[in-house]
Amino acid sequence: MASTTETPAASPYERIGGLVALRRITDRFYDLMETEPAFATLRAMHAPDLAPMRESLSLFLAGWSGGPRTWWEANPGKCMVSLHAPFGINHETAAQWADAMRNAIADTAPGDTAIAEALADVLDRMARGMAKA
Repeated sequence: MASTTETPAASPYERIGGLVALRRITDRFYDLMETEPAFATLRAMHAPDLAPMRESLSLFLAGWSGGPRTWWEANPGKCMVSLHAPFGINHETAAQWADAMRNAIADTAPGDTAIAEALADVLDRMARGMAKA
């Protein structure tokens, strides 16, 4: 009797294109935040130098989507919601974040459109869930 070997399903990290694709998305996200007036309020909440945030977000997204857990190793016991609690995120800034991220994902056009749309949807819900009245 022949044995059947099932190939494990690719993780969202693999499907999106790994760290290279997540860095493209993250860079586009912060580029939009810096250049588009629609995201000015969101931009004002961030430090002048976005380089550390670009690195941090790409590493967070990598581990969160099933890739290397570098962000968690560097930030033991931390979570995104608690890290953002002091910033007074409201519905406007949450929507700006969600819209900028959705645009960044669309602009970088990952090949697996289903995972790209799923990523945009879940990040949208996460961002809007951080809003306080």
